[in-house]
Amino acid sequence: MKTYTTQKRTRPKGRFRRRFGTSKPRKPFPREAVPNFFTLMNLFSGFLSIIHVLEGELEIAAWLIVIAGAFDALDGFMARITNSSTEFGIELDSLCDLVSFGVAPAFLMYSYVLHEFSTLGMLLVAIPVLCGAVRLSRFNVETKEEESPYFKGLPIPAQAIMMAAFFLTFHESPELFDIFEYGVISVVVPAMLLFSVLMISTVPFDKVPRFSRSYIRKHRATVLLFLLYFALIILMQEYGLMIAFSIFILKGLTTSAIRFYKAMFDDDEPDDDDDDRVVTLDDFSSR
Repeated sequence: MKTYTTQKRTRPKGRFRRRFGTSKPRKPFPREAVPNFFTLMNLFSGFLSIIHVLEGELEIAAWLIVIAGAFDALDGFMARITNSSTEFGIELDSLCDLVSFGVAPAFLMYSYVLHEFSTLGMLLVAIPVLCGAVRLSRFNVETKEEESPYFKGLPIPAQAIMMAAFFLTFHESPELFDIFEYGVISVVVPAMLLFSVLMISTVPFDKVPRFSRSYIRKHRATVLLFLLYFALIILMQEYGLMIAFSIFILKGLTTSAIRFYKAMFDDDEPDDDDDDRVVTLDDFSSR
């Protein structure tokens, strides 16, 4: 008598796992996506600002430039927290900055007052855009070569937010500038030209501080100054923006003047290690 043995049919191993993607461990979420998200929100805010300028809503457009500046600060902050600073992120940030802090403020200033000069007004508002492009290109090259606690030249977001803050502060009271022959234009044009020159200059301006114990111990005055900027902006809004960024620019100019004075009139021979040293508030606070 023949006996039959039945074999249990089993599904090929791994089919279920392959079908539902459980055979491989999930890839971790890319850390660099976090700062890049804020960078793209910076670009989106700048794009919306241009749209609102075209629709005649200049006040909203100016605030969108300020919001773009906040996103720009956050992307750098998040890159340091997640330790995800990449060459791709640096290039993306520069492209976004040129739109949000170069093109958008140019549209704003042209629609605000410089449209009265027609072609000349177009040429004037183009100057900060061109200088901003040079400033960003130089920053990208220098970032790859060395890390510095200072910006060389005025950061393009600073000049953009300064112009937006000027508009927000004075657009409802143009009579304040009636003492000048061309009114508010007599202030806007020199300011734009000054900021353009500062962007391509070598004047040192403070970077946003790192809020770590070692950095705070070494740069107490700089950290306190940035906290003051933040408090002024929160409490006084557009007036706080004007005051905070005016202090920021004046501090950079003062630092550069002190450095120039020491180089020109210091009788002592400078040490090799101190040739490129920048005098800061922290030097005085530590004495």
